[in-house]
Amino acid sequence: MNRAEVERFLQQQKQRLENALPHYITRMAAPETIKRAMSYSLEAGGKRIRPLLLFATLHSFGKEPDIGLPVACAIEMIHTYSLIHDDLPSMDNDDLRRGKPTNHKVFGEAMAILAGDGLLTYAFQVIAEANDARISPMTKIRLIEELAKAAGPEGMVAGQVADIESEGKQLSLEQLEYIHRHKTGKMLQYSVLAGALLADANNEQLRHLDLFASHLGLAFQIRDDILDIEGLEEKMGKRVGSDMENKKVTYPSLLTIAGAKEKLSFHIAEAKRYLQKAEIDGSVLTYICDLVATRDH
Repeated sequence: MNRAEVERFLQQQKQRLENALPHYITRMAAPETIKRAMSYSLEAGGKRIRPLLLFATLHSFGKEPDIGLPVACAIEMIHTYSLIHDDLPSMDNDDLRRGKPTNHKVFGEAMAILAGDGLLTYAFQVIAEANDARISPMTKIRLIEELAKAAGPEGMVAGQVADIESEGKQLSLEQLEYIHRHKTGKMLQYSVLAGALLADANNEQLRHLDLFASHLGLAFQIRDDILDIEGLEEKMGKRVGSDMENKKVTYPSLLTIAGAKEKLSFHIAEAKRYLQKAEIDGSVLTYICDLVATRDH
């Protein structure tokens, strides 16, 4: 695929996701208040990088992207729940997210917590109820199991715990990488893994794609750290400079801006190297690598 075709493909898949997300919330037999609070953050936009990674992985195996739609929606639900909870006064205490007031600023702290809880648990229901003959029961179980690992106390939650416990402390690069491999990286890795599982990838391909996604996850976070210093608030849709204000250890604070950019380039190169080893059509995934490396929001 050439660049224009890749961009068209990604835009189509993003639109497919945007169309499906409200449908899942509308059909819930739940109080209207919680549905509004869940929808508010879920439909606030964003890069949708995790679902796009899933669709891109399916494409790389020549599979129809629609097979991954329920899992892509579930991934975005879990990502959105994590943002709602991250923004709470007891966590990062942020007022803006994606250019809008954060969930707790609109619906109150208690309802924001419940909206996050709702999105987290509903995500698993969405996968369990996926009605597609192309997805075997065993694949569905594996998808649910791996999502629980990626999002839970062995994955994203572990990174969040380590992040909170590190506040005010000096960290080594290894400790910082642990935080980001878990807090950000595990859900990015799951997005690629889910696409590969739905595409019936072999064990060797799964291994190379996991390493690809691991490096991409670190690159994503390094770029985030750089943007917190160099980014523009109107493009970011949230406050910039908060890491420095909160005295958080970041890649630039450990390595300098120049060192962080060098590390970013290293992880992008490694991601592409492992992608090549998977011996698939990596055109869309390669484009996403470049997008992660150069994004401005």
